[in-house]
Amino acid sequence: MNPYMTTAQETAATGSLQVDVVSTENNHPIGDAEVSISYTGDPDSILEKVTTDSSGQSETVSLSAPPVDLSLSPGLAQPYSEYSLFITAQGYEPVAISGTQILADTDAIQPVRMTPVKDETTPDTPITIPDHTLYGNYPPKIAEAEVKPVAETGEIVLSRVVVPQTIIVHDGVPTDPTATNYYVPYSDYIKNVASSEIYATWPRETIIANVLAIMSFTLNRVYTEWYRNQGYDFTITSSTAFDHKWIHGRNIFDSISQVVDEIFNSYLSRPGIKQPILTQYCDGHRVTCPNWMSQWGSCTLGEQGYTAIEILRNYYGSNMYINTAEQVSGVPSSFPGYNLTVGASGDKVRQVQEQLDTIAGVYTRIPRITADGVFGDNTAEAVRQFQSIFKLPVTGVIDFATWYKISQIYVGITRIAEYS
Repeated sequence: MNPYMTTAQETAATGSLQVDVVSTENNHPIGDAEVSISYTGDPDSILEKVTTDSSGQSETVSLSAPPVDLSLSPGLAQPYSEYSLFITAQGYEPVAISGTQILADTDAIQPVRMTPVKDETTPDTPITIPDHTLYGNYPPKIAEAEVKPVAETGEIVLSRVVVPQTIIVHDGVPTDPTATNYYVPYSDYIKNVASSEIYATWPRETIIANVLAIMSFTLNRVYTEWYRNQGYDFTITSSTAFDHKWIHGRNIFDSISQVVDEIFNSYLSRPGIKQPILTQYCDGHRVTCPNWMSQWGSCTLGEQGYTAIEILRNYYGSNMYINTAEQVSGVPSSFPGYNLTVGASGDKVRQVQEQLDTIAGVYTRIPRITADGVFGDNTAEAVRQFQSIFKLPVTGVIDFATWYKISQIYVGITRIAEYS
């Protein structure tokens, strides 16, 4: 018996879940995958069975969740319900996931990566998603200086802030040699951490503030090559004592995903300091941290109408600014700096048409288009279908978020995946 059944029925609170299934081999979507959904506390009682479409996506399922108020202020009650998923598809190893988190009034997305069946293969290890950091017990962050000395050793040091294509996450403390290293696309890493460390029910400006802090911290680790300079072969760890909580295989939330897509090349700066600021924070309830951001406090400020930068300056001081990285790695071409819409023409249009048409060969809901350099109605329809699949606002206009999402998907399906 799941404790949330009674609570959810009394309050009629629900959240939604969509399951997105792709192959580990080439990031192509897997259609006709069967997904069984049950309460984590009662995995043998199937609540829902859904099948993925040609885009590897299930229909959106409504699931019981505790009242939304539980995730808007600190308390002892768990503010999310937990579900178990079992995914099968012909030609692939089955995947079992336990602990998918559902918040009331929120859209959850569970990514699933399936491995093709091969001779003498070992079945994938079941994925268990642990407690959210605001509910479970995790070690608090060990304080560090927010600006790192960058030694002038004559070796190559990053001269500008670059958004990396991939974050190598060491799934444990730095000194644990048995911990797995995972290769994760940068924006996917940020979405995972934010979904693990804040609640997606919080005000949008609060989500933006926390995402900016997470990205700035991460880009500081990249810029200073913090762990590589200590002889390690990874970018960052999943330990809350040292870095942020990243959880292998966890679900993310749509409200967080959309924010990350819109601002993923941003970070926080102070005047005269080149490196992104190592923006540390704590929950502000069980652990207090003067001069760092309080996560629960940021929720309160967002509810009071504070903007993201006002929230950040409230904690880090008035000389904190939002900056943008000079380069995004691993993309075929940078965003032109203006939106592309019907009537636009030129090389940038042709480049994005080529990428979209390649994607359409795999995601068959997207109509095929001719890369003629002219943004016509056919291109706009292809963009709308792409935006619908990848959970962007459906406008038919290629804005910043759509441009880089097209780039990310194009790179993912045309290269051998770098995932571990």
